[in-house]
Amino acid sequence: MASGGAVLVALALTGCGSTDAVDAPVEHKSFAFSGQTLTIDTANTTLELVPADVKKVEVTRQVDGWVVLGNGPDPSWIMRDGTLTLKVKCEALISNCDSRHQVKVPRGVAVTVHGDNGRIVASGFDTPLDLRSDNGRVTVRDSSGPLKLGSDNGGIVAEGISGSSVTADSDNGAVRLGFTAVPTLVDTVSDNGEVVIELPGGSTSYAVSTEADNGNTSVEVPRSDDSPHVVRARSNNGEVTVRSAN
Repeated sequence: MASGGAVLVALALTGCGSTDAVDAPVEHKSFAFSGQTLTIDTANTTLELVPADVKKVEVTRQVDGWVVLGNGPDPSWIMRDGTLTLKVKCEALISNCDSRHQVKVPRGVAVTVHGDNGRIVASGFDTPLDLRSDNGRVTVRDSSGPLKLGSDNGGIVAEGISGSSVTADSDNGAVRLGFTAVPTLVDTVSDNGEVVIELPGGSTSYAVSTEADNGNTSVEVPRSDDSPHVVRARSNNGEVTVRSAN
């Protein structure tokens, strides 16, 4: 015979469906900011970053979800001492919560992100980006500033990048970098996943060092140990490929 608690949970789940923040109501809030680097702390949300012609940091959020025997989704957003905190709590015996935030950053401002659980996407920046997710993919597109990217559990993808330096490390996920301009330094590591780096071809040579503890390595660009363009790529479990983007 089912217990009373089990019956209550079963009845509650009968009315619960999937969640999708894309269809949730849209909320907006602006935060005054005057520094050179914006720090963002996130938890349990997808974060999209875009530079914009704005004077304040403008945030849009959408939150959807349900819980059984608990609380949530409970979103919060606050700016304090140059740090924007965007969190969504969803604590229950059974839950299904989804959320997303878009942050418009004033042009010329660098961004540092510490993500607790969720994807990070940034596009169109010409300032330094330091993005790390404890659990989620990190994606950067069409950016020309220096990049420092990391994920403890998720892949790293950078497309259309032209910055002089990129460091990327993933504990569990592939690292894929695509350059449109010749970089000065590329330093990549994946503990569990392939590493693919696509560099501008032509006559430019690169000082390339590759290492794969469990996988093949392939270098298909001109090489010179004396080149000022240094590329380091290592995977503890996966193939390593350095090739021309042309």
